[in-house]
Amino acid sequence: MEDVLKDLIPMSLSLLLGTLVGWERQMGRKPAGLRTHVLVCLGSTMFCLTTSYAYSAFGGHSLDATRIAHGVVTGVGFLGAGSIMRQEGYVAGLTTAASIWMVAAIGVAVGVHAYALATIGTLFALLVLEGYRWAERFLSPSHEHDANE
Repeated sequence: MEDVLKDLIPMSLSLLLGTLVGWERQMGRKPAGLRTHVLVCLGSTMFCLTTSYAYSAFGGHSLDATRIAHGVVTGVGFLGAGSIMRQEGYVAGLTTAASIWMVAAIGVAVGVHAYALATIGTLFALLVLEGYRWAERFLSPSHEHDANE
């Protein structure tokens, strides 16, 4: 039962934090919404949690736990790149790609039990996604600022 709780707590927190960022993207009708963000956050958390199981199963000093995080960063970069579209000099999806990358970082932080860091990262991501949108509109209302989202 203790093993289940050891995994349930970080996976639940990952679900919650990924949902917060994903919900913001979903409400803005962005290319990657709620489910995508939640799954990326959960997946990256699960990869990190799997490290301890791999260490127990295969043991030894040859297991480098940082390789899991490295793989998540690289893999999610490709996933985010798929959300970027370019048409006639117009680029869309950059903010969505960045938010996918950010929820992966949040998931990794949860996976290594850095819960405060994951929560701060989530709050800051929401601040940037929502608060900065308002600031962009306020500072320069004559420009289209949602173009890169």
